[in-house]
Amino acid sequence: MVIDMHTHVWGGRYDLHTKQLIDNCERYGIAKIIVSGIARQYPNEEEIAGHNADVVRFKRERPDLVEGYVYVNPRNADAEDVLRRGIEDDGMIGLKLWIATYGDDPLVYPLVERCIGYGVPILLHAFHKAVNQLQDETTGVHVARLARRYPEAKLIMAHFGGNVYHGIKAVRDCPNVWTDYSGSLFGRDELDYAVGQIGAERIVFGSDMPGCSFLTNYAQLQEAELTERQREDIAYNNAARLFGLPV
Repeated sequence: MVIDMHTHVWGGRYDLHTKQLIDNCERYGIAKIIVSGIARQYPNEEEIAGHNADVVRFKRERPDLVEGYVYVNPRNADAEDVLRRGIEDDGMIGLKLWIATYGDDPLVYPLVERCIGYGVPILLHAFHKAVNQLQDETTGVHVARLARRYPEAKLIMAHFGGNVYHGIKAVRDCPNVWTDYSGSLFGRDELDYAVGQIGAERIVFGSDMPGCSFLTNYAQLQEAELTERQREDIAYNNAARLFGLPV
């Protein structure tokens, strides 16, 4: 079984993206997807409300298949209230932070503290690029700083931090950081490297569908030099435990 904990419904593409996600889940036997809505780097309050409404709608249409992250722009004045409503009223099971602030920006601190209280994970986009790094784009170093400030927080560094040798090294000694390898970005040996550095128990499966290929990410899991138990943990068990889903 697979829990794909990194999927999206991009703003303005609800019908297309939900259909693509459902089709892939049915085609490949995906047990559960965890979805966030995103679009622009610095979304305003109205845009954030629309993205989260899309996820709530999708959850209600497919409660058997879909769980959701509440997406928050920490720069917006209503950020804490958006998080509260998402968790308490809408039944979201995590917080999604994208590229509006660095992951360790002080604007993020109140949100992290609330997530600790709720006991929910935080998925942070993280990338380390040779060129064209975005302003306010989190790297593994920012994730590690946040993890050390809040050791009780459950943090997920997305995309192996965009460069597995930079990102994994940054968070290796932070036991409250998990990571996904979503985005179809990585070579044959990089999942093996990550498991060797932090163990299979801190890696969760994500694809970044529908923008990226589920099969490419799943094939990396199958080709890696892992035990069957390690594959099962990465594909399903780790995310189930992290998000409080049935194991």
